[in-house]
Amino acid sequence: MSFVRVLLDLPLPALDYRLTPEQQPVARAGMRCVVPVGPHRMMLGVVIALTQQSSIEERRVRPVRAVLDDPVLTHEWLQFCRFAADYYHHGWAEVVLTALPPLLRQVPGPRARARMAQLRRAPRPTATGVAAQLPTLREEQRRAVDAIAQAQGFAPFLLHGITGSGKTEVYLNAIAAALASDPLAQALWLVPEINLTPQFETTLQIRFAHLQVVSLHSGLSASERTSAWLAAHEGRARIVLGTRLAVFASLPRLRIVVVDEEHDASFKASDGVRYSARDLAIKRAQLERTAVVLGSATPSLESWHQALSGRYTLLSLVQRPTAVGATAPALQGPSVQTIDVRQHPPQAGLAAPLRAALADALARHEQALVFINRRGYAPVLACDACGWLSDCPNCSAHAAFHRSDQGGQATLRCHHCGWSRRVPRACPTCGNQDLKPVGQGTQRVEETLRQAWPTARIGRVDRDSARRTRSAQDTLQRVHAGELDVLVGTQMIAKGHDFRGVSVVCVLNADAQLVASDFRAPERLFALLMQVAGRAGRAGQAGQVLVQTRFPEHPLYLALARGDYGQFAREQLAQRRAARMPPFSHQALLTATAGTLQEALQFLASCRASGRRLAPGDQVVLYDPVPMPMARLASELRAQLLVEAAQRTPLHAFLDAWLSEVRQVKAARGLRWQIDVDPMAI
Repeated sequence: MSFVRVLLDLPLPALDYRLTPEQQPVARAGMRCVVPVGPHRMMLGVVIALTQQSSIEERRVRPVRAVLDDPVLTHEWLQFCRFAADYYHHGWAEVVLTALPPLLRQVPGPRARARMAQLRRAPRPTATGVAAQLPTLREEQRRAVDAIAQAQGFAPFLLHGITGSGKTEVYLNAIAAALASDPLAQALWLVPEINLTPQFETTLQIRFAHLQVVSLHSGLSASERTSAWLAAHEGRARIVLGTRLAVFASLPRLRIVVVDEEHDASFKASDGVRYSARDLAIKRAQLERTAVVLGSATPSLESWHQALSGRYTLLSLVQRPTAVGATAPALQGPSVQTIDVRQHPPQAGLAAPLRAALADALARHEQALVFINRRGYAPVLACDACGWLSDCPNCSAHAAFHRSDQGGQATLRCHHCGWSRRVPRACPTCGNQDLKPVGQGTQRVEETLRQAWPTARIGRVDRDSARRTRSAQDTLQRVHAGELDVLVGTQMIAKGHDFRGVSVVCVLNADAQLVASDFRAPERLFALLMQVAGRAGRAGQAGQVLVQTRFPEHPLYLALARGDYGQFAREQLAQRRAARMPPFSHQALLTATAGTLQEALQFLASCRASGRRLAPGDQVVLYDPVPMPMARLASELRAQLLVEAAQRTPLHAFLDAWLSEVRQVKAARGLRWQIDVDPMAI
C-alpha cells in the first residue's frame, strides 16, 4: 500500500493519505492533490513525499480524491519554501499554499483543464523590428557589469550608486549577460512598490523585445497572477519583474536576482508570514548558486555592514551622466540646502526661500517637485474653543481631514484602520462651528500652490489619487511628458521615477520623523530624503533641493547636504554597535492583539516567564512586555515583547523551543499572537 504526505492550509503538520491503485503509478512529490478533510469538506494540498508506511493505523488513512499533474512543483522550490517557513517560524504548508498563485490554491472545478489552457495563452513577445538604442556605459558601470557577469556560483553584490548614476543600466546589462549565457536562463527583478512596475516593465519589453517578460504583484487579478506564475514556472517567461511576493515565483533556470531599492521597508511583509523578500532573495541566490545584486543609493545598514565586512562585494557608482552623455565630476548631484523655519517662518506652509525657488523654476519653464509625506488636507481638525481634536474612535491616532477632490463631502479619515465620517458642522463637544485644520497634507499644499501660481499646471500623487483608476499613473505620465509644472506627492513619488525635467525639489515636514521612537527612524528618514533629493537634476541640469526644518544643524541634515551616505552610515553603525542593536544583534518580536491591553500584556508576561526558563544563560534576552507605540488599532489593543540575541543560531534554537510553549499558554478569548523575526519596526 502506498501513501503520500500532504501539506494543507491548516495549522497542522503534513497529513498522511492513501493512494488508490490508479494513482500510484503517476503520483509524485510536488503534485497538488484533492483530499477529504472532515466529514464533507474537500481541500487542495501539496504532496511532499511518497511512502510505503503511514504514521497512523492504515485502516484510518483516507484515500486521495485526485492527484493533479498540472503543474508539478519542483523539489528546489519546495525546499526554498521550507527554508522560509523554518527561518520565520511558520508552518511549511502556510508558506507553500500562500506562495502559490490564487487559482492554483483552489480545488479545481469541472473546467479546470480548459481554464489552465486559457491561462497559458498569454501573448508571446514579438520583436519590434527596431533595436533599442543602448546607452554607452561609463567606465564605472562597465566595471560593475563585468564583475557581476564574471561571478561564479553564489555571489552577492551591493551596488551603491547615487541617484541618477545609472544603476538601472547596470541591472539591464547584467541581466542581458546572464540570459545570453544560457538559452533557458531566467532573471528575477524585485522592486518595492507596485507603481514602479509599469515603467520598468516597459523598459524591459523594449530592451528584451524578443523575450517574454511578466509582472507579479498583488495588483493583478487572480487570472493574471496565475498566468504569469505559470509562464515563469514553465520557462516561457525569461524575466520576472515584481514586488515582494515575486520572490516565491517558480523559476527553474534562475541565473540572476536583482533587488532594486534593497533598503526599502516594503520588502518586509507586515502580516501573515512576516518575511523579508530581500533576505529571501539572497537565500534563493545562494540555493541556486547564482549572483544577486542589491542596489540602492542608501543601502540598509545591514547590507552596508555586510559589504564592509567583505561578505558582499561592494560596487560603487559615484557619477551622473550629463545631458549629452559625458561624465560629470565625481559625486555630482543636486545641491541640498536646509531652510531654517525659525528664521523664515512659513506662510501657508511654504517659507520664502521655497517660494522663490519654485518661482524661478517656473520662470525657467522647468519642473518642480514638492514632497510632504502626509496625505489629505490636514493631519487633524481642531476646535480652538474647547480643545477637541478629530481622533479616530478605533485607533490611538487622529483622523485626518480630507477635502473632496470632486465636489463631494469633506471627510475625516483614519489612515490606519480606514474609519471615515463626514466632517461635523460643529464641534461635537462644545458646538463651536469654527473648526480649523491643523498642519498640512498633500491636498492643502496643492491648494496653496494653485493660489500662489494660478496659471501653473499642478498635479498630485498620493494613495488617495492612486485609488482612482489610473489617476496616479496618468499624472506621472504627464510629468514625464512635460505637461505638468509642479508635482505634489508623498513617498510614492520618491522611488525610482526618472523625472528628466525636475530641477527643484522642496521637502516639507521632514522633522516629524526625527523624533520617532524606533531606532531605525534616522536610517529611514535619510534614505527617504536622499531618494527625494535624487529626483532633481537627472537630465544634466543643475538640481536644487530645499528642506524646511527647525534643526538645520542636525547631523542627519548635514550628511544629507554633503550627499555623504558613507559618513552617515559610519555614525549610525557606531551607535548601533554601542547599543548592541542590529546588525550587531538579532531580534524577534512577539506581538499580541486582544480586546483589552491588560489581556495582551498578561499573555506576553506568561510567555516571557516560560521563555526565561528556556533561555540558554545570557545568550538570549527577553525584555518586558510593553504596549505598542500605537496601542489601539481597529478597536483592538496591542502589546509587544522583544527577544534579542548576539548570535542568530541561539536565537532560532530558542524560538523553536519557546514557540511550542507559547502555543500552550492560556490566552483570553479572541487573543491573537504573531512572531516577527528580524522586525523592521519596534
